[in-house]
Amino acid sequence: MSNNVNAATASPSASAEKTAFAILVIISVCHLLNDTLQTLLSAIYPLLQTSYGLSFAQIGVITLTFQGTASVLQPMVGFLTDRHPRPYSLAVGMGLTLTGLVLFSRAASYPVLLVAASLVGTGSSVFHPESSRVARMASGGRHGLAQSLFQVGGNAGGAIGPLLAALIVLRHGQASLAWFSLAALLGIYLLIKVGHWYKSHGLRRLTPRSAAAACRASLPRGRVVLTLAMLLALMFSKFFYMASMSSYYTFFLIGKFHVPVRSAQLHLFVFFGAVAAGTLAGGSFGDRFGRKVVIWVSILGVLPFTLALPYANLFWTGVLTVPIGMILGSAFPAIVVYAQELLPAQVGTVAGMAFGLAFGLGGIGAAVLGHLADVTSMAFVFRVCSYLPAIGLVALFLPDLKRGLPSGRE
Repeated sequence: MSNNVNAATASPSASAEKTAFAILVIISVCHLLNDTLQTLLSAIYPLLQTSYGLSFAQIGVITLTFQGTASVLQPMVGFLTDRHPRPYSLAVGMGLTLTGLVLFSRAASYPVLLVAASLVGTGSSVFHPESSRVARMASGGRHGLAQSLFQVGGNAGGAIGPLLAALIVLRHGQASLAWFSLAALLGIYLLIKVGHWYKSHGLRRLTPRSAAAACRASLPRGRVVLTLAMLLALMFSKFFYMASMSSYYTFFLIGKFHVPVRSAQLHLFVFFGAVAAGTLAGGSFGDRFGRKVVIWVSILGVLPFTLALPYANLFWTGVLTVPIGMILGSAFPAIVVYAQELLPAQVGTVAGMAFGLAFGLGGIGAAVLGHLADVTSMAFVFRVCSYLPAIGLVALFLPDLKRGLPSGRE
């Protein structure tokens, strides 16, 4: 016992940093598992379209149900847990995802698919705002890096989902989705461990910020509202374009280049892999150069590549999706941390709103773009979406928060 006390006394900061880093790794792995399961569902849309005779609009409604549920509930979860922290709610959220996944594997009709999608969305509504809060608590002040590590797990899961769909689900059928319940069970086990840390260590870090700290980031109320509106416009640009890729990129490749479904899934894997790489870089760059710079570059900077994509051949389509994924991927961690610095006393609410908007805009985008594809063509949808990053110009008018919070730290 004395040895333990001496070790803790000798290097308390080192011990805390080690524990925090371990929590960041665990929460990132759980994000990987969570988003693998979610992306797996959208990756098998071509299989569902064949099995159930679905239109593109009906496929969009599945995405809208999943992401709409998450969008509505996530801000509510963040608001409630800001006031009443629930250390083990993360494991409960993963349990809901597990239930939805199993139901998805056994669904015999389109309405049951929608119920399963809503359960997965409910699981996400708990997981994302709370895990984002845990990442911030474990950050040691490097909020951008912590947010990137957390989100890169989700992006990696987004890349793995289509790959697993191509290798397993398309070969063995819809029922094989139940096999992935093992991943959800692993996530529940790890999140219970995170809950233990949250209860014993994390709750101490949830003390309210001092008035001076809040003052550092304060802006006039009208300016805060205007800034949030600009962030909403930027998220609209990013997530409508991401909806076109995540839900319909495989259909675009199949329709334009007549590639087999498995090849299209591998192309989607490459895109999501690039998003994961960009996400990891975005948070660190935000810590170093400021969130505003990263937000501006990550939205507007992708425009030349998106404009070229609808007119490229198969080879260059694959090449162009790499910079598109990397540049777009760097945006979200910077946006989340920027918003948390804008409203430093409402970390959970901000995270819930950010992830809620991400899911909601993605879901609405999938439904709108699916309907547009039904009445026009998938090629037309991608030509329209190629102009969305031009909205990134509004990032020029975001206030600079670096003066209030140097290097993005508390």
